[in-house]
Parts: sequence; structure tokens; C-alpha cells
Amino acid sequence: MSSRRTVGSSFVFALCIALLALTPAFGQYRGRKYKAPPPTAHIEVQVIKKYNGKPIPNAAVVFNPSKDGKDLGNLEVKTDPEGKAVIDVVPIGSTVRLQVIADGFSTYGQDFLIDQPTKQIGVSMLRPQAQVSAYQDNLGKPSERKPGVQEPIRPTSPTPTTTPTQTAPAPQL
Repeated sequence: MSSRRTVGSSFVFALCIALLALTPAFGQYRGRKYKAPPPTAHIEVQVIKKYNGKPIPNAAVVFNPSKDGKDLGNLEVKTDPEGKAVIDVVPIGSTVRLQVIADGFSTYGQDFLIDQPTKQIGVSMLRPQAQVSAYQDNLGKPSERKPGVQEPIRPTSPTPTTTPTQTAPAPQL
């Protein structure tokens, strides 16, 4: 009787092990399906000075991609000593807002459609230009204020006049 019991319990134990071994085979039918990432483009940006054509090292190149009206985040890359910035994570078919910021130069910004696997973009940076503004008052007449920083007009108050008073000499000890 005891041998029958051990054979039966061994059979049940082997059956449980076999069922547990088959469980991972059905795991592929649960959970999320794998979705391959979209193909990405290789984008190379060359940043140069407009007036002499030399590269600008260490300029910040900001990529802000969007696809179908959905913002995909942003990424900033610094240019190398040859003035190049390279990125390989922007999906093909998206629109990239490119912004270039460099010390001593005006900020550059433009949108580009990434429709091919490789895209080369050339950016010529300009020095800052003088800015002139014309202002009008509420009646449509030109403003009478001088251009530049406006200093507040503060009323001058008369300075009080004081008469010198005589003080008694300090006692000596």
C-alpha cells in the first residue's frame, strides 16, 4: 500500500512539474505586444559664422521634434570644434523645430520636415543687430519720450535748513 502511495504522489508531483514547465510557453499571449520603434533619421547640423564662414564650436543646438501634432520632447546637443552637431533619434516623417544658441550671436530658429533617412542642415549665424522701436501714445500720436531706458521722474523735495546750535562743553573728570 505504501508503494502505491509513493507511486501516486510521484505521479502527481511529476504532473505538477510538467504543467509548471509549460506555463511560460503561454506567456507570450499575455500583456502588451511589442511594437518596433519608428525608423529614425540621421540629422547633421553645421553651424558657421556668416561673415567669415568659420565654424562655431560649443554652440547649443536644440531639437524639438513633433509628429502629427504631438510633441516628442526636446534634446540639446553642443557642436564639436568643427561646428557640427549630430543626432540619430528623430523619427522620419516628423517636423523638427531647430534652435541654435551661441555666445555673441543672434538666436537662430526654423522648422524642418524630416522626410528622408539623412538630413544635412547648414546654419549661418549673424551678430546681433540694432533694434529700433516706434511707440505711439493712446491717441495715436508718436510718443514724446526719448528712446532708451526710461528713468522715473522723482519730485525733488526742498532740503530743510538747519541752524547750528551751540552745545555745552563736556565735563572733564
